[in-house]
Formats: sequence, C-alpha cells, structure tokens
Amino acid sequence: MSLEDVREDILNGPVERTLFRLAGPLIVSNMVQVLYNLIDTFWLGKLGREELSAPGASWPFIATLMSIGIGFAVAGFAFVTQYIGAKNFKRANRSAGALYSLSLLFSVGVAVVGSLLAPTVLRLMDVSPDVYPYALRYTLVIFIGIPFAFTYFAFTFLMRAVGDTRTPMWISFFTVGLNMLLDPVLIFGIGPFPELGVVGAAIATMFSNSVGSLIGAYYLITGRKGIKFTREDLKPDWEFYRKIFRIGLPSAVGQSLNSFGFMVLTRIIFQFGTVAFAAYAIANRLTNFMFAIANGIAQAMGTMVGQNIGAGRFDRAKRIAERTMLLNFGILTAGTVLIVTFNEPIFGAFIKDDAVLHEASLVAKYFLTSLPFFGIFSVVTNVFQTAGKTRVSMTLGLIRLWGLRIPLSYILGWIVSASWGVYLGMGLSNILSAFLALIWFLKGSWMERLIEE
Repeated sequence: MSLEDVREDILNGPVERTLFRLAGPLIVSNMVQVLYNLIDTFWLGKLGREELSAPGASWPFIATLMSIGIGFAVAGFAFVTQYIGAKNFKRANRSAGALYSLSLLFSVGVAVVGSLLAPTVLRLMDVSPDVYPYALRYTLVIFIGIPFAFTYFAFTFLMRAVGDTRTPMWISFFTVGLNMLLDPVLIFGIGPFPELGVVGAAIATMFSNSVGSLIGAYYLITGRKGIKFTREDLKPDWEFYRKIFRIGLPSAVGQSLNSFGFMVLTRIIFQFGTVAFAAYAIANRLTNFMFAIANGIAQAMGTMVGQNIGAGRFDRAKRIAERTMLLNFGILTAGTVLIVTFNEPIFGAFIKDDAVLHEASLVAKYFLTSLPFFGIFSVVTNVFQTAGKTRVSMTLGLIRLWGLRIPLSYILGWIVSASWGVYLGMGLSNILSAFLALIWFLKGSWMERLIEE
C-alpha cells in the first residue's frame, strides 16, 4: 500500500481491522525479540545464577541512558505521524531527517558517559559481588553499540509513524536470528571462537543491533519505505531540534528517571539475595512475552491516534484508544492466569534451582497478577506521548514508580521482612496507577494538535 492509501485506511477504515493489520507485524517483531531474550536467558542459565542475573542487573542502568534516545524518538514520532495525518508529507520528511541526525549526534555522548559511569553506578545499585564483574563487562560492551541503538530506535519509530510496520518486522527477524545464532557460539566458544560467557551474549546483541541500524539507514536514504532523507533533511535544524527537545525532553527525563527507579528497585530486591533477583529476572522475561502482544497493539494504536489527531478527528482517536485498552486488558488477563497457574514448570524451563523456583511462585502470586492493569496504564501514556503531551506521560510514569512502586515495595518488604512484600508493593503500584491514568485520559486534555499548518 502507498503512504496515501495507508493514511486513508487509518483515518476512515474499520478500527479493529486497521488496528490488527498494523499491530500484526509489531506483535511478531516483539515476540521474536522476546524469544531471543528467553533463549539468551536459557543459555546464560546454563552457566549459573550469577551469569543469568548479569543482564538483568545491567539493563536498568543501560535503559536509563537509552531512554534519552527513546524520548527523542517519541517526539519525532509525534511530529511525523501528525504531519502525515495533516497530509503535509514534506514537513514529515524534514522532521524525520532532523530526528535521525539528532539521534546520531547525541548517542556518541551517551556512549562515553555510560561507559565512564558504569562501575560506580553498578556499585550504587548494590549489585552483589558475585554478579558485579559479569554485569560490568556486559554493560561496557553494550555501550559500544549505543549509536547504532539510537539510530535504530529512530528508524523503527519513523516506520511506525508512516504506518509501515512490516519492514521493522523483517529486519527484526534477520537481526534476532543473527543474535540467536551468535549467542551459543560466543558464550560457549564453539568452533574457532573463544569462550566469552556473558561478554559473548553482549557482543551478539551489540553486533546484531548494529546490522539492523545499517539496514534501516539504507532504507531511509534510498526512500524505499515512505520516508526519504535528502542531504538537506539531515543537516542540523536547530529550530526543529528545539521543538524535539521541548516535546522529547519530558519523555526522555521521565523514562530515564523511571529506568533509574528500576535501578533503585534492583537494589531493593538484591537485599533479599541473588535468588530473589534471579526469580524476578526470569519473571521479567516472561512478562515481556505477554507485552509483546499488548505493546504491539498499543504501538499500532499510537500510529492511528497520531494520524487522527493530525487530521483533527479526536472522537475517532478516543474510540481507538478505548478499544485498545479493553483488548489489552483481556489479553494480559489470559496470559497472567496461564503463568500464575503453571508457574513452576514455566520457570523451571529456565533454571533447575529449587530456591529460585520457590521464589518464582511468590513473584507470580504478588506481582504478575497486576499486569492487566499495567496494560491500561501503558495505553494511556502512549496516547499522551503520541499527542505530544509528554509532560503528562512523564508525570504519570513518575507517580507510578517513584510515588507508588518504590515506596510501597521498600516499606512492605521492610514490614514483612521478606521478598514477597516487595512483589506486593510492585503489584499494588500497577493497580493504583492504572486508575489514575484512566481518570486523566477521560479528562480529554490530550485532544489537540501539536503541529502547525
């Protein structure tokens, strides 16, 4: 379909049919990525609980700095998708080019800062001494590839903005397949390759993401996928950079503070030992599988809501968002029931450790049961980001994590002197924040355009 045909379908086609057409490739792409994460966890689990815990201990810090790139991508997505909805394709291309060049420039500084801060930050997170050396080496390798990660974020957000969800899916198939192939080879030293352990997993991830970024850059420069960069489009545009900072900075700050909050949460969980964190790390991988579906639908909703806002069709945008909330709540409820009911054999597929499996049953009971409510929360924040109301999405995110999750997890864990108190606090934060987000959504303050004619 041409860009104009996709736009027409988004603005006037049946909501559910269009939503699933856009969401299908996103769901597949997300699932492929989650499948890789599960396989990564499986291979590292063969080395031991310390090696298995290393990526989970590292990612809160990595995600804190990566959130800056995602924040800028969110802002670029809001501009591009609304310009397309308004049928101003020239401004959409210019906005896309400015976002891409800014992402590349900013990522170099992030890579340097992240590498320098990694040893100190991991210690501040109270990562246990037996996990720390693995986590540090993993983190340093990932930061080498940060520029490629930032530009790949920009590419995928831009493809979503124009309604092309298939191209990122095919690239994801290739890069994840490459990652899955390299993982056991580099972790265990198969053939001529040395045995690198956790570092091998990091190298596989970094290299595969870099290949995906280069493929995306080729498509954007050649204009084969709806957006085409000219040399003029990629030149620094300080006026548009100012707009991206104005819209993207709250999102970047909010996501960074949220990621930093998960660093604090990691410290809280580690107080109850490596067993508790290993169970939590596996649970995160499993919840990512459910959210591969829910997030794919929410991302497709973002494209539809953004273009309808750009076209001034706010009632249709609201109807799309409401239907997405109901759909995601149902999907996450079904997935949660499955994992909670069969938690022992599901967790046991990743690690044969009785202590970790017992801990996993507590994670499932007190935390995973709240995930359907987080599905509502994520849809609402997606709507506000797409509308360019990033300060609201930032505020909601900070309330959920810093106002509810961290205090409740710490206080309840301290009161009961057991890890299940931490999980209970995490679950309550999802439920309470969902009701708050829904009330904010129904006020309708997001129903206005970000762009000018």
